[in-house]
Amino acid sequence: MIRIANFFSFALCALACLALYHVSEQTRVARGELAAVNRQIATEHNTMSVLEAEWGRVADPNRIQRLAESRLGMNDAPTVELSSFDLLPRRGDNAPLNNEQVRQASAILPGATVPAAPINMAPANPDIHLAALHTQN
Repeated sequence: MIRIANFFSFALCALACLALYHVSEQTRVARGELAAVNRQIATEHNTMSVLEAEWGRVADPNRIQRLAESRLGMNDAPTVELSSFDLLPRRGDNAPLNNEQVRQASAILPGATVPAAPINMAPANPDIHLAALHTQN
C-alpha cells in the first residue's frame, strides 16, 4: 500500500514539475512577444513624430501661400466687401455686371475648392458703392 502511495506521490510531483515547466515556458514566450511589441510601439512613435514634423512643414501657411502664388496664380490681393444689403441690386433691376464674365472673384466658403484657372471678371460697376477693402493674411 505504501508503494502505491509513493508511486502516486511521485507521479503527482512529476506532473506538477511538468505543469510548472509549461507555465515557465509560456511566460518566457510571452515576455519575448511583449518585448517585440514594445519595440514596434517605439518604432511607431518615432515614425509618428517624423510624420508630425513633416505635416508641420507641409501645412505651414507661408508655404501654402507661396504654392498658391506660384502654381495657382493666386495672390494676397485685397477683397471688396459691401457695407449693407441695401447696396445689392433688387430683383428685376439690371445686374451690376450686365451679364459680363467675371475676371477675378474671391469667396471663402466651408468646403469650397480653388479653381484651377483664373476666372474672368468685368470692370467694376459704378452703381455698386464699395464700403471697405480688406486684405487677407
